[in-house]
Amino acid sequence: MALQSPFFNNGKREDVRPNTPNGAAVAAASAPTAPAANSGSASVVEGEAKLTVGPNIKLKGVEITDCDTLVVEGSVEATMDSRMIQISERGSFKGSAEIDVAEIRGSFDGNLTVRQKLVIYATGKVTGRIRYGKVVIEEGGQLSGEIEFGATPAASSPTARPGTPKLQVA
Repeated sequence: MALQSPFFNNGKREDVRPNTPNGAAVAAASAPTAPAANSGSASVVEGEAKLTVGPNIKLKGVEITDCDTLVVEGSVEATMDSRMIQISERGSFKGSAEIDVAEIRGSFDGNLTVRQKLVIYATGKVTGRIRYGKVVIEEGGQLSGEIEFGATPAASSPTARPGTPKLQVA
């Protein structure tokens, strides 16, 4: 299937399918599809800023800003502040991220702050310095490093007691 450049046809992307039953080429403007019901992951709302790093793509040395949802199917080395990150089974993220919701099926290595909910699926592996609001880990999911409850470091919290131990997981 060939995709025509989004710079032509007034920004409408078209799919060209040369092998139709009558032998004529058919062009159909791509339309957003509705998320599958009960897909197990949070859906992306139409009109959001979404960045997808596809399989076999390596994105390195960047700062990602103003991105509502980052979908990682390849490899990303970056710093980011976003609403949601979804890392697929073959995806990997290395760096620093401040996120509202994180769904990890692949690997994350670095500093991760999840303000709301961190979900690590059975194939997921999260290592580094991790802070979270809520955490869900499926059987088989891995979490290791310096782990803290709360979206902000306990040391900077005005109610934190000096000498409060941090959870060390290996």
